[in-house]
Amino acid sequence: MPETYPMAVIAAPRQIEYVQKKLSPLGDYEILIKIKAAAICGSDLHLYKGLHPSASLPAALGHEASGQVIEIGKSVTKHKIGDRVTIEPVIACGKCDYCSRGDYHLCKDISFQYRQGQGVFAPFFIVHEDRAFHLPKNISYEEGALVEPMSVALHAVKKSGIKLGQTSAVFGAGAIGILVSMLTRQTSGIGSIICDIHPYRLQKALDLGAQFAINSREQDPVNAILEATNGLGVDKSFEAVGLELTLSQSLQVLKHGANATLIGIFEQIENKIPIHLFVQREISLYGAQGYSWDFQDALKMLETNTMSLKPLITHILLLSELQQGFEILLSPNNKSIKVVVKIDD
Repeated sequence: MPETYPMAVIAAPRQIEYVQKKLSPLGDYEILIKIKAAAICGSDLHLYKGLHPSASLPAALGHEASGQVIEIGKSVTKHKIGDRVTIEPVIACGKCDYCSRGDYHLCKDISFQYRQGQGVFAPFFIVHEDRAFHLPKNISYEEGALVEPMSVALHAVKKSGIKLGQTSAVFGAGAIGILVSMLTRQTSGIGSIICDIHPYRLQKALDLGAQFAINSREQDPVNAILEATNGLGVDKSFEAVGLELTLSQSLQVLKHGANATLIGIFEQIENKIPIHLFVQREISLYGAQGYSWDFQDALKMLETNTMSLKPLITHILLLSELQQGFEILLSPNNKSIKVVVKIDD
């Protein structure tokens, strides 16, 4: 085993470098994973631009990954060498009031591995045994890297409380938005209305079960959604962009008594919203923070073929092409949803 290994970091905006990271000895309950596949997340794009609200540069890069267990700590019981796993990159204290009641996603000291200096665009990754989950036999490493964003979307859909027969609108047809659309259809039985400015992503959402798509460059999404719902609006809306405009729109399309769920990462912290709607329509706005016991549910859905992540993977690149992957996702005319990077042996 090498003493050090190369790990991708964002050194400055749009500048990826590789640093030599020391391979630390394993703790009693830790496992060493050989990374096989890692995906670029929307939050990685914020980091790449130097605009992530919770992480400053330089910073380790990446948190969506899967791989194979190659070494285990002396007290590990949940994994064995050779296991195929996906990684939950959250770090929670395990001791605060929130963690004690099982709500570790609300931990007062919550963090993520990349914020603590360990990114997944590297050959190795160390994690506590509780933060790795076995991949079903029918799931590839590439799909396994997408269990993390699926868990984010699943947590948001659970948070919304959507029920059978309820309508929904999703603002943003990136990976998270499309996953939310897929999951709301599973839950409610009705395809979502999905809004974006990219024709390719909108068509992908339709292919994966959205009821209909609205190109926000071509028509006003609020008017279009109200017209489609006979002026009533939708039962649930989801903001998966991170812009003041789409946040406002997600509130304006709600029925009386309905709720919106916020998932997007906002580069701009202060935002204006139509506050009068909260009283006039008695609507609610929820926040969805990461995941909490959602990896297990996501993996059950994948194992039973209830959902498939394959259609979201539009590009598979080598680690040497990592920067190209970011530029593909940031290109205005891109035809991409998820870029997955295969980590060389």
